[in-house]
Amino acid sequence: MADVTTDAAVTRPRRSPLSERHTALGAKLAPFGGWEMPLEYAGGGVLREHAAVRTDVGVFDVSHLGKARVTGPGAARFVNACLSNDLDRIGAGRAQYTLCCDDATGGVVDDLIAYRYADDHVFLIPNAANTAEVVRRLRAAAPPQVTVSDEHDAYAVLAVQGPRSAELLGALGLPTEQAYMSFSPATLYGVELTVCRTGYTGELGYELVVPTADAVAVWDALFAVEPAPRACGLAARDTLRTEMGYPLHGQDLSLEITPVQARVGWAVGWDKPAFWGRDALLAEKAAGPRRTLRGLEIVGRGIPRPGMAVCHGDTPVGTITSGTFSPTKKQGIALALIDTAPALPDGATLHVDIRTRPTPARLTRPPFIHPSVK
Repeated sequence: MADVTTDAAVTRPRRSPLSERHTALGAKLAPFGGWEMPLEYAGGGVLREHAAVRTDVGVFDVSHLGKARVTGPGAARFVNACLSNDLDRIGAGRAQYTLCCDDATGGVVDDLIAYRYADDHVFLIPNAANTAEVVRRLRAAAPPQVTVSDEHDAYAVLAVQGPRSAELLGALGLPTEQAYMSFSPATLYGVELTVCRTGYTGELGYELVVPTADAVAVWDALFAVEPAPRACGLAARDTLRTEMGYPLHGQDLSLEITPVQARVGWAVGWDKPAFWGRDALLAEKAAGPRRTLRGLEIVGRGIPRPGMAVCHGDTPVGTITSGTFSPTKKQGIALALIDTAPALPDGATLHVDIRTRPTPARLTRPPFIHPSVK
């Protein structure tokens, strides 16, 4: 019996420091990356939460995201020799989308945001389920003078997204004028936090990195502003990011899906002398990938889902990696890995096997929508 209890405790999902607030708002909770997180809220639902971000302002609890800190002499140089993007392209106070790739295959261990504080200080936000592996790989490679700390539980993250996000933060005296992919320290009612001009929705937005102990106070302050924002769950976050064509690790990126295949080569510093996966990725880029991530718009009715087959006539040519109903376009949209031979142009009509019914879909280049505010 003791062993059973121990196993249950190990596998129980972790809870956000804002769990009580989510419960009070009638959130539908679901497991995500080893955490119990809000999927959607009562009185709103995915469609209203999605619309709030596209037209007004929504607040997401994304505290499940990982947090890691790399410090010590040469920390930035070390990170730059490991992760894909070129950290030397940015200076202190700037953030960068980058990838942790497998050195042998070039497959993606995780995609993450790197925050460059100084030459000796880089803060990383990986995905929840991959944080331990990213930290493990960095620690194994780190020189003696560089320390890699897993700070997953030390901070909460609140994403404030939508055209009115700057107005909301401005009402609280928080900085809002920073450039895209930059960050700055701030204080809110005595709480020291970091305001990052980042997000996963395509809209004007910010992410607040807050000490875990102060997460409830900051959440309450955001919702005390009138008119109040809408609380949004991870289901709306998924429809929003899919409309923008943003990849999700575990679906559109993985150890089996390289940056070249996922068409995120822009996040690779190809001219750098070293990064994990460099040789494999350079070879794949030179030869051309056997498949690439492309967009599909369903013609007529039907909602594509991950794993569904994509055909050109009677010939299978790919697989859906992410698929959903677009609340903005009012139609099914998807990201799919499509074979590069034969070459199929944008606009070509393919078919998706939705519930055993071949459903027409048009190849397109994401994003599926173009937000009015970026």
